[in-house]
Amino acid sequence: MERADGRSARVMAVVPVLVSAAVTGLLLVISGRYGYHRDEFYYLAAGLHPALGYVDQPPLTPMIARAEVALFGYSPTALRIAPAIAAGATVYLTAAITRELGAGTAARALAACCAAVSAFALATGHVLATSTFDLLAWTALTVLLIRALRHGGRSWLAVGLVTGVALENKSLVLAFLGAVVIGVLAVGPRTVFRDRWLWVGVAVAVVLWAPHLAWQIANGWPQLAMARQIATVGNGGSAPAWSFPLFQLLEVSPLLVPIWVAGLVALIRDPRLRSVRAFAVAYGVLFVILLVGGGKHYYLAGMYPILLAAGAAPTVRWMLRSRPRRLLVGLGIGASAVIVPVLMLPLLPVRTVPDNPVGDIQPITAETVGWPELADAVAVAYRTVPPERRPQTVALTGNYGEAGAVDLFRRRMDLPPAYSGHNSYAQWGPPPDSVDTVVAIGIEHQRLRRWFGSVRRVTRVDNRLGIDNDEQGAVVWVCTGRRLPWQVIWPEISHLG
Repeated sequence: MERADGRSARVMAVVPVLVSAAVTGLLLVISGRYGYHRDEFYYLAAGLHPALGYVDQPPLTPMIARAEVALFGYSPTALRIAPAIAAGATVYLTAAITRELGAGTAARALAACCAAVSAFALATGHVLATSTFDLLAWTALTVLLIRALRHGGRSWLAVGLVTGVALENKSLVLAFLGAVVIGVLAVGPRTVFRDRWLWVGVAVAVVLWAPHLAWQIANGWPQLAMARQIATVGNGGSAPAWSFPLFQLLEVSPLLVPIWVAGLVALIRDPRLRSVRAFAVAYGVLFVILLVGGGKHYYLAGMYPILLAAGAAPTVRWMLRSRPRRLLVGLGIGASAVIVPVLMLPLLPVRTVPDNPVGDIQPITAETVGWPELADAVAVAYRTVPPERRPQTVALTGNYGEAGAVDLFRRRMDLPPAYSGHNSYAQWGPPPDSVDTVVAIGIEHQRLRRWFGSVRRVTRVDNRLGIDNDEQGAVVWVCTGRRLPWQVIWPEISHLG
């Protein structure tokens, strides 16, 4: 019996590695399906305008985008290598959290399997986004914080190092750390604040964050304005406040909610987890702040690795009491392994998207189709401009996705350079004073009429699939006879969102 148990333990020990590798492999295999996401165009464009910061993000993700295309060329797959690796690493680190909590190999294997079939890991791992690396950072910090809260000392240096790098990707990690601090103040261990290495770790984080922090200060804290915009006006990813709690049931899988709820209960009640009870408080604090503040539902995704990890051990103990219980948990994971990837990833034929609920459940799907057709429509309009006027013609778009698509497809198509007033694209404009003709898309006709003497409708964007997204049916205009200087037009067209 001992020998059999030993063999089982060795098998369980390699499950996190195998499962995380499988997640990365799956994401790489399907990375080229459908097409680019609008945000990926933006990161590519930002990478070509290197800076210490942008109005809506720190510089790390654009730097990763630029590095990936430099190494692997321009393609969705090239951009999604780093996200696929990050998603696999998040799965593995979830199992590592379970180990830090003192659980055995079976619990680690269960935690890894749950993370691998979770919506938060698969959805963020499919496209290049700041949220992909933010999720990885929260999970890595959870591992390091558990060690530091228990052992103190130089463990805080690693916390500071990862925090500093994470802050160069997304400032949301400050909310996570602030919530953990509140948790420590509320339930302990408060003695950590007397550890000088904690403050050395804080200094390390500040030093690493300093370049972007200085940029924010010099530019009037544009990310605060962006946060207010999302909370009060919203953008394409915003949702009603009442949906925030509902979406938390979907962040992992509805079938696996009992496991992370068991983890939350264990963090609150299990005396063996007293030193990390602050994470339970942190979850509650962040839940309330994001609900009241209008945060996006996936802002809380980084808390689910520790909840799954904490719930794995009690779930294993519950499973071992009977065969039907083991079967029930296995069915939950197995069903999630089928359902969640279909909903979160581009597995179905793209032509079937209008006829199934995938696009409604996962909006990213709709935002990865139709971009070549948009470029074609802009090209059709551009060809109606007389050849002698084309050097003084630009594309003027309503959002950064449209501008980024034109800029990217311009590498192999006859398209004008793109300008937009959306987010950091506004900082990269306006067009030269010599530009008198624009091919416009995503901008209202009445605004174009104010700026140009002639506004001529040429064509519409049609993704040929009937998929409803922001660009489907958009009119492409050719505008000539500019009435106002670009210095007057640009403040009117510039916006955050």
